[in-house]
Amino acid sequence: MRIGLPKESQKDEFRVALAPETVKKFIKKGFQVLVEKTAGVKAGFLDSEYQNAGAELVDPSQAWGAEVVLKVLRPSDSELAFLKSGTLLMCLIDPFAQDQLLEKLAQKGISTVGMEMVPRTSRAQSMDVLSSQANIAGYRAVIEAVSHYKRFTPLMMTSAGSAKPAKVMVLGAGVAGLQAIATAKRLGATVEAYDIRAEVKEQIQSLGAKVVELDVGEEGSGQGGYARELSADAKKRQQEMLTDRLKKCDIIISTANIPGRRAPVLITEEAVQGMRAGSVIVDLAAATGGNCPLTEAGKVIEKHGVILVGLTNYPSLMATDSSHFYGNNLLALLQLMTQEKEGQLSLKINLEDDIVQACLVTDQGAVRFKRK
Repeated sequence: MRIGLPKESQKDEFRVALAPETVKKFIKKGFQVLVEKTAGVKAGFLDSEYQNAGAELVDPSQAWGAEVVLKVLRPSDSELAFLKSGTLLMCLIDPFAQDQLLEKLAQKGISTVGMEMVPRTSRAQSMDVLSSQANIAGYRAVIEAVSHYKRFTPLMMTSAGSAKPAKVMVLGAGVAGLQAIATAKRLGATVEAYDIRAEVKEQIQSLGAKVVELDVGEEGSGQGGYARELSADAKKRQQEMLTDRLKKCDIIISTANIPGRRAPVLITEEAVQGMRAGSVIVDLAAATGGNCPLTEAGKVIEKHGVILVGLTNYPSLMATDSSHFYGNNLLALLQLMTQEKEGQLSLKINLEDDIVQACLVTDQGAVRFKRK
C-alpha cells in the first residue's frame, strides 16, 4: 500500500506530516512511502534523509495519487483536484468550517479522517494529535512570552541589583495550559493557574502552581475532558472576578477554547488597562476569536502598554519536533484502519471501532460529521 506525503502549501505552515524517522516505521510495517520533493525542508528534513529512510521522492501528482494521503492541514481546492476516488485522506480537517470542503470530499468518494476528532481516551492516547500539538504550543507560548517580556523571568540577585520573579497566570489547564505551567516554573516564574473544571486542580498543584478558585455558580466540565460553555451570567461573574487578579500579572498565557465555538472572553480590556506597562499576554485562542477582545489573530500588537501576542500556529514554530510527534500519531491511527493478508496491506475501515467512528468525517460518498 502506498502512502503519499505532499508538501504543505499554506503560508507559515512549516510542519510536514511525516519525519524521516517515522517514514522508517511505516516502511517497516510494509507501507511504500512516496514523498513530494522538498516536502520536509521547512521542518528541517532534507530529501536525502527521506531517501535514506527508504522513501521514494516524487512529484506532487504522485504523492496525491497514493491510496493513503497524509497531510497536516486540510487540502486547498487546487489540491483537491489531485485526489482520486477511494483515497483515504488523513489531516487536520477543521470540520466546523462552513466552506463545503467535507461535501466536496464526499462527492469525490474520499474517505477522510479528521485528526482533531480522535477521542481523548486511554486507548487513543498514541493517536491524539490535539494533545501532542497542544503540548508543543504550551511550551512555545511561554518562550514567546518571555521573548517579548523586557524583564527577568526568575528571581535574580546580582551585585548590580536584584529582580523579582515574573508573575505568570495561565488560563486554562488543558494539555497546553499544563505544559505552559511547567515551562514557566522551569524558567523560575511565580505561577498561578485558573480553570473552570474542578478536576484539574490536582494537576495544577502537582506542577507547583497556585490554583485560582472562582465560584461562578456553575460546573465547567464538558464531554471528552473539555470545558463546556458557561451561561451568560456565569461568564460575566467569571470576567469580573478574574479582572482584578489579572491586573497584577506580568505574563498571561491564555489557552481556553471550546471545540466548535468562539473562544470565551476571560481577559477584559479593563484588565489589560490595569496591567503594568511591558506586560505580555499570549492568547492561544486567537484563531477562534481570542480570550482577550483586543487580540488580533496572526499579529503581535501593543495596547495600553501591554504586548498582545496573537500568533495562531505555535506547533509550526517548532516544526521539527511537531512533525515527528504528528507522524507518530498518524502511524498509530492508520494501523487501526489497515489489514495484512497474504503479505499485502489493504484498507479496512471498521466503523464499529469507537476511535475510527469518531474521527472518520467522510466515507462512502457521505459526510458523517454532523455540525451542531
